[in-house]
Amino acid sequence: MSKPTELVQLTAPPLPYFLECGHTVYQPGDEHPNRRNIGIFDWIVVESGTLFIGEAGQAWSLGAGQSLLLLPDRHHYAVRPCEEPTSFYWLHFYTVCAWQQLPAEEADHRYPDADEHYARFLASPYSLQLPKAWDLPSPDQTFRLFRQLLDSLGERQSRAFWIRQQRFEELLHAMDLRQLESHASPVVVVAEKAEAYIKSNYRSELNSGQMSSALHYHYNYITRCMKQVYGMTPNDYLLHYRLEQAKLLLLKTEWPIADIAAYVGFNSTPYFSNRFALKNGCSPRAFRKQYTS
Repeated sequence: MSKPTELVQLTAPPLPYFLECGHTVYQPGDEHPNRRNIGIFDWIVVESGTLFIGEAGQAWSLGAGQSLLLLPDRHHYAVRPCEEPTSFYWLHFYTVCAWQQLPAEEADHRYPDADEHYARFLASPYSLQLPKAWDLPSPDQTFRLFRQLLDSLGERQSRAFWIRQQRFEELLHAMDLRQLESHASPVVVVAEKAEAYIKSNYRSELNSGQMSSALHYHYNYITRCMKQVYGMTPNDYLLHYRLEQAKLLLLKTEWPIADIAAYVGFNSTPYFSNRFALKNGCSPRAFRKQYTS
């Protein structure tokens, strides 16, 4: 298990949240319990020995420094009993956001709908790409974080809550393949650079030449990357981001509609109002009125 062949893609925010964790030692003859549809993610990290485990027709022999992410809606079972003392950590977590398991080669082509996610969570989506099964790049660091999680079980709840969530998020960060240069997709890298450029310059008149020059990629390639990762062209994303910034200004200020339109980069107030209504189902004035007494 060098490079993961399958990924579990989780959408955030909100981030998945920690439920519980533990450390288990199996003796020869012991085996993982048979269970199905437990409703939560179960992440297993082997410290020593070998754990033989299956899920929905797939089977793994997990050795020291290897991990497996079991899914909430699948059947999990022992393939065969342990043949030697086997020590492993386990962690349960849950997410309210969308998730899917998919082949690694499809990860850059299947991303959540940005508008739908924003409408529900008021934030643009980020997709964590967690390996289904892999060799941990830094097993000692992972074991240390698990030990800290376990140590927090003896703390007062008011202190333990934050420790557990922080350590869990450190583990998620370390698992997220989008954070690892060795696994980073060039498509994702270019798309994220383009997104950052648009967010930094959305108030200006942006064109294809400027973006190509700033990012050092041909505009057609930038467009293809953004379509794959965000489902939007650079122009689509620019319009989306301008309109979201306009919504914030409508809520936070008493500025006239024309001033808001100009501030977020629109040359024409009627065009701004038309695009806003198409996206949000009401005019900027009506949107503001919903939140004023």
